[in-house]
Amino acid sequence: MSSFTDYTENLVLTWLLTTGSATRPTAWYVGLFTAAPSDTGGGTEVSGNGYARAATGTITVSGTSPTNATNSAAIEFAAASGGNWGTIGWAAIFDASTGGNMLAWAALSTSRTINDGDVLRIPAGDLDVTLT
Repeated sequence: MSSFTDYTENLVLTWLLTTGSATRPTAWYVGLFTAAPSDTGGGTEVSGNGYARAATGTITVSGTSPTNATNSAAIEFAAASGGNWGTIGWAAIFDASTGGNMLAWAALSTSRTINDGDVLRIPAGDLDVTLT
């Protein structure tokens, strides 16, 4: 289950229900967390030891009730280098490779410990944002 952040909810409602301007993101990146983020942001994103957010590539949207957005190709993070990343339990989608705005987040179905030299991959079709 994924959750939109307060930032995204505001963006969507501004675009949908007002004449106000809402700037749509043009790129999307996945960030990994060792402590849970929330709809207001926060959490503990991995840092150091070769970590960088990974670009999502193409996202496709399909279905109705639920409608699902998913990654069309695998998303691969660089190998951890110079140390461990810790136990990754959450992922989030951002609109920038650093900083930026968190758009959506979710707990991973299975936590994964990333040690020095490990590579985390999200297979095509495994990064899902679902609206019901």
